[in-house]
Amino acid sequence: MLDFPRWKQAFYWSLAAIAMLAALPSIFAFAQLRWPSQLPRPEVNLGLDLAGGSHILLEANPDQVRRQRLEAMDEDVRQRLKQNAPDVRIGDISTKDGTVSFLVDDPSQLDKAREAVLPLTNGAQLTGQRDWDIQVLDGNRIVLTPTQAGIDLAVSQAMDTATEVVRKRIDALGTREPTIIRQGAQRIVVQVPGLKDPAALKALLGQTAKLEFKLVDSTASPTDLAQGIVPPGSQIVPCADAGSCGGAPTLAVRRLGGIKGDQLTNAQQTFEQQNNRPVVSITFDQAGGAKFAKLTSENVGKPFAIILDGKVISAPNINEPILGGSAQISGNFTVESANQLAISLRSGALPVDLKVVEERSVGPDLGADSIKKGMLAMLVGTTALAVFILVTYGRFGVYACAALIVNVLMILGIMAIANTTLTLPGIAGFVLTIGAAVDANVLINERIREERHRGRRVVQAVEMGYKEASRAIFDANITNVIAAALMFIFGSGPVKGFAVVLVIGIVTSVFTAVTMTRMWVANWLRRARPTEIAL
Repeated sequence: MLDFPRWKQAFYWSLAAIAMLAALPSIFAFAQLRWPSQLPRPEVNLGLDLAGGSHILLEANPDQVRRQRLEAMDEDVRQRLKQNAPDVRIGDISTKDGTVSFLVDDPSQLDKAREAVLPLTNGAQLTGQRDWDIQVLDGNRIVLTPTQAGIDLAVSQAMDTATEVVRKRIDALGTREPTIIRQGAQRIVVQVPGLKDPAALKALLGQTAKLEFKLVDSTASPTDLAQGIVPPGSQIVPCADAGSCGGAPTLAVRRLGGIKGDQLTNAQQTFEQQNNRPVVSITFDQAGGAKFAKLTSENVGKPFAIILDGKVISAPNINEPILGGSAQISGNFTVESANQLAISLRSGALPVDLKVVEERSVGPDLGADSIKKGMLAMLVGTTALAVFILVTYGRFGVYACAALIVNVLMILGIMAIANTTLTLPGIAGFVLTIGAAVDANVLINERIREERHRGRRVVQAVEMGYKEASRAIFDANITNVIAAALMFIFGSGPVKGFAVVLVIGIVTSVFTAVTMTRMWVANWLRRARPTEIAL
């Protein structure tokens, strides 16, 4: 227990030194001192409650998810019947009254049509229901009605996807340690520490980035378009500006047969070679590239519309087949707007529009006051502990106090290396860890005192004290780690911050209070060989 070869001492001191050196930039920052720019700068990030920043509450409209499901089911039914039951003749598919319905011309083929579309429905997880009900009405009409369980599942999945998309977009901005969590069934809370102006963030999060490529219906006359009339199978899409559609306010595009932006693998802001205008270069995956090549090969000389969030941003002609799986999106972009669009496309389209329902900026004044009072509490508590330990245990108290200082620096250093965020509850966990860090030394010293009262020699008493007390120390701290792990798994935001600091503090306190002090005591015993100790 008291055998510490040189390599082991060097290893322990190296671990402690690395962690303590990593704490220096954070200490300089807290003290508002300048850290040399040529040196590495791992630093503890401050949470929203300490550094200030922006708080945004986003809300989705579940009715949009319902409409999207109807449109998707409409297209799926058409493709399914075309592939699996080509001989079944049906009338126009209707999405009226929130259902998808169609007439089967020959009633004898009703069962075949129903069997063809049945695989399009799925179970709504563990509810025991399907996401769509299929009914036969009037003897020849098949009606698909979305169930409430299916709608709830679709909304939940859309919100989960939206949360991940929001996280990717914020991470692409380079902001540190944002908090992004779902709130209720259709809201997302976004907290970004250190962001004073949320305008750019709002613009990025408010962009759905739903990209589509659809063929322009050249048969539609401008007069009919002005009256809202389009040929069957087409739809009217507004233009982002007059220049994007050749001066027309709207375009007629084919409703089916286009390409969606979810088949993109990359999007980057670049510049057009001819006139150096900002554009967005996109790359499709293998399936999307093949589909894009087929679309452009079969429609050379025809215009196609690039639609972003329901508006045409460009409608160029297909001069030649585009076979490389890549293309450019041009429009009236600035470098900043093109870069934001590229970020949005890379992170994926939001499955549902998000509206900002609450926005506030948090100033750093409250955080600065919290840090000041937290540091004061830590200083007062540490001083009181040091006085008590020194008076009670003498030389062993000196080792305990030294271990306490090393422990504080190691916690800061490990948090800086791990790039974790310190929140107000995290400061509470910091102070709590410091108070609990002395417990191990108290157990060890009291055990050594008991062994001396039983008549053991100094070295034997110290060895037995560390050996027997270590069991209780490890058992107690394992239960604390389990509790902290549960808080991290099931908690959110500040609760996770508290759990992270607590776990780091438990590990460092055991290392410093048990391993480091035992090494120091062993060196003293080997050097001084005392016959009595003051405990």
